[in-house]
Amino acid sequence: MIVRIAFLFIAFLLGAPSALPQTTTGPDKGTLIVHGGGRMQDDIAQKFIELAGCDDGKIVVVPTAAGGDNFGERSLEIFKKYGARNVTLLHTRDRKTANSEEFIKPLKEATAVWFGGGRQWRLVDAYSGTKAEEAFREVLERGGVVGGSSAGATIQGSFLARGDTRNNQIMSGDHKNGFGYIKNVAIDQHVIARNRQFDMFDILKERPELLGLGIDENTAIIVKKNEFEVVGENYVVVYDGTFWSREGTSLKTVPKAPFYFLRRGDRYDLANRKVIPRRR
Repeated sequence: MIVRIAFLFIAFLLGAPSALPQTTTGPDKGTLIVHGGGRMQDDIAQKFIELAGCDDGKIVVVPTAAGGDNFGERSLEIFKKYGARNVTLLHTRDRKTANSEEFIKPLKEATAVWFGGGRQWRLVDAYSGTKAEEAFREVLERGGVVGGSSAGATIQGSFLARGDTRNNQIMSGDHKNGFGYIKNVAIDQHVIARNRQFDMFDILKERPELLGLGIDENTAIIVKKNEFEVVGENYVVVYDGTFWSREGTSLKTVPKAPFYFLRRGDRYDLANRKVIPRRR
């Protein structure tokens, strides 16, 4: 009996870490722009170019998530429209190519990387574990900016929401690992526009330690270290297991699966998982 109890106690200790809250953290250096899809607003595009270094910036656009033949031309046009002079398109689906020094040359001097929309698992299949993925991260480590829209937003999290090759309605699919620029987080996009605000709970039921972020269209978060600020037209949905009221309302009954909304100008502390009060 004593041996059995001891065994169960050890098993509990070994299994406990997965159930414990884990710290969500952003990048130590550099900046992330995580865009929920839809139209790219002027101020967000201009902010990306500014963070890239304005006229001196070297932007690399990665359109690999897309499935068609229009590989990133729209992103190139948008950034050039706002004054970016040095924009390079970088794409392959061949992992051997992605692991070559020749392919990653543009990334060695890049000050910014932008991941286009499509299906996020295509980015994983092409680049995960290659020299290209390492070079993407090195842009951040040099103090640069990494951004992305739709699939290019989700890939920035550690858990890959909608990463199934069969369809994008499966929240926890056959590809589960993103590039992890924000640790211990799952990121969804097009959330309100496509009535996806409840979908995140499929992931959180499986991985309750994660922070869930749902970013609507025409909206983004700008992440520096462990804080982000909301920019754009619509809302960001936060799934951190708590209730937050903009008006200070105290609910007598909090839902078992709560979430709340942040809007332009709101800031959030990733590490402590709480809203940062607005400056007065």
